[in-house]
Amino acid sequence: MKLHTRQWGDGDRVAVLVHGIMADHRTWRRVGPALADRGYRVVAVDLRGHGASGRGEYSADNWAGDLVDTLPAAPELAIGHSLGAMALACAVDRLAPARAVYCDPAWEMRPEAGAGAARFAAFKDATRDMIAGLNPRWEQADVDVELATLAAWDPRTARAIADVYAVSRTPLRAVVPSLVLAADPSTLVSTELRGRLTRSGFEVRTVGGAGHTLHRDDFDGFMSALTGWI
Repeated sequence: MKLHTRQWGDGDRVAVLVHGIMADHRTWRRVGPALADRGYRVVAVDLRGHGASGRGEYSADNWAGDLVDTLPAAPELAIGHSLGAMALACAVDRLAPARAVYCDPAWEMRPEAGAGAARFAAFKDATRDMIAGLNPRWEQADVDVELATLAAWDPRTARAIADVYAVSRTPLRAVVPSLVLAADPSTLVSTELRGRLTRSGFEVRTVGGAGHTLHRDDFDGFMSALTGWI
């Protein structure tokens, strides 16, 4: 599937951005322009079932394959968040970025994936007050974006979660130079997983005090954590 994309900048270097579940390209509203200011042509997708992209069969293979079918080959930088980090990891050998950054990646969700699917689907109807209460560090614009992306999101994507995470999605090795940015604390990147990733060739950093949506909880801390990678 060819995905809907948003572009910032027209630099010679290419960066691609992949959002998490329930979101779309608008989650990168500050990251995209910041990378463009650093000389990148930034391409952000709406994953299948999200934003303005098409609907269809939802699976890890399809989310990854759509990235390969849509994004420029061999970008200099690829950044994925949560479910987007899972899709990016599944596509990284074919997409072949020079560097990959995985933001609080949703690689290990067993055995809670089934319960998580129900919670995700229920969040479709979240109110402004609920979103703001759960994310006290967000700017008002991020709350507005969350409401808009939820309205555009197909909650049937959540039904695929249990099948997606019936197996581990943690990469066995870093296919390209790879950075993992973890929340503080992270429910997805445990101490044990950090050790495994380090032994497998990943660099692991933490964005101090940031929740799962690192780039919205602490934009400056997120960009600082990318030092040496952008």
